[in-house]
Amino acid sequence: MKTAIKITLAFLLSVGTAAGAIAQEYTRGIVEKVDAKAQKVTIKHEDLENLDMPAMTMVFRVKDAAMLGKLKAGQNIEFVADRVEGKLTVVEVK
Repeated sequence: MKTAIKITLAFLLSVGTAAGAIAQEYTRGIVEKVDAKAQKVTIKHEDLENLDMPAMTMVFRVKDAAMLGKLKAGQNIEFVADRVEGKLTVVEVK
């Protein structure tokens, strides 16, 4: 019986984690600067709900350097930011 409960709890935790990763919200922002050499982008963004941050302008790392080729100063974007290895990182852009 205890084994069945442990298995059920492990399953529910894994489903909850996967659902959280899928349900990330996009935030609107405006690209202020792209620094390809440093693999960073400066974005003036709305509130980042998942990071509990108010609207501001800040510098982010990018998950994939290829993202930088799609971004230019003045561009309106929707993006997902998260902490990756303790650093604020843009993990998705549309």
